[in-house]
Amino acid sequence: MKKNITMVWLIALISIVQIQAQGLPKKKELLKGLTAANDYFMTKWADVSAPIVRPDKTRPSNIWTRGVYYEGLMALYSVDKQKRYYDYAVAWGEAHKWGLRNGIKTRNADDQCCGQTYLDLYLIDPKPERIRDIKASIDSMVNSTKKDDWSWVDALQMAMPVFARLGVMYKDDRYYEKMYQMYMHTKTIHGDKGLYNPAEGLWWRDKDFDPPYKTPAGKNCYWSRGDGWVVAALVKVLEIMPKNAPHREEYEKTYLEMMKALPPLQRQDGFWNVSLMDETEFGGKELTGTALFTYGMAWGVNHGLLNKKQYLPIISKATNAMLNDCVQPNGFLGYVQGTGKEPKDGQPLSVDKQPDFEDFGLGCFLLAGAEVLKMK
Repeated sequence: MKKNITMVWLIALISIVQIQAQGLPKKKELLKGLTAANDYFMTKWADVSAPIVRPDKTRPSNIWTRGVYYEGLMALYSVDKQKRYYDYAVAWGEAHKWGLRNGIKTRNADDQCCGQTYLDLYLIDPKPERIRDIKASIDSMVNSTKKDDWSWVDALQMAMPVFARLGVMYKDDRYYEKMYQMYMHTKTIHGDKGLYNPAEGLWWRDKDFDPPYKTPAGKNCYWSRGDGWVVAALVKVLEIMPKNAPHREEYEKTYLEMMKALPPLQRQDGFWNVSLMDETEFGGKELTGTALFTYGMAWGVNHGLLNKKQYLPIISKATNAMLNDCVQPNGFLGYVQGTGKEPKDGQPLSVDKQPDFEDFGLGCFLLAGAEVLKMK
């Protein structure tokens, strides 16, 4: 009996050492995985105008889930300039006449997510129709006094990069100021005392998870993908904004606090649990939060904000985990938690389970992989 127990511990120890010793995958291997996952999706969704049909309702293909995919596609295009990627994105914009799901009067960040790709494509080929509607939507918010729109942290990723990009393009600080007002309302006011907990360096997804809400184990509930959206928002804003842009120091400070909080929460296999503080609440492998954290850490190393020696093992474990455990031979991505707002949504996960929307998970994976490919 003791011999069997010793053998089990020995196997576990060897596994841990192997995981810790992993370096980044070879760039050729990583690009192959990214390409396979993207090709699977592009083949399945050859018609970029096709609506997304679900049992509850039918949605147009410029909703936030598809917008996040195209963010990832543009990131992939930045490191692998295949014309078919650019053409696929342009065709999508043209299919929707460069419009937003609920028109130019929408204040909903989810509606505005598609604008990130519209603006990227405008910078490549500045055709006025590519920027017309997204600019009109954001301008209407800049010209208003309302600032409490972003009542869930996902909204930061969906909309903040659009404000930052327009601020750069038009050299107009009003975009930065409005973005800051709305961000700070979400961070420090919304709900009880804001959605950010500076003591733990993490965000509650929305006011429903503010204390006294607790996980089954009595811990604060921080949803992996929710915090991942914030990481992505901060990274994108920091990359877009000039060094002297107003309030940049706030975004960098919060980003670094999150980067300090996340490494101790990484699972031994390289993933992060959907419930960051409570491994008993649907603990297991999950791609989207893991991908967004990997994206943020790789970006920090690439831009000199994070110590490479400290973060490279963390990034390597996560990247290898996603590449080896999630990317199937046909390109399908496993362990993707579907849409929702908390750990229980879309559970249980598995390597072959089809999420309710398959596009945004791929977008997260492409964002992470493209940034890792940029690492020296």
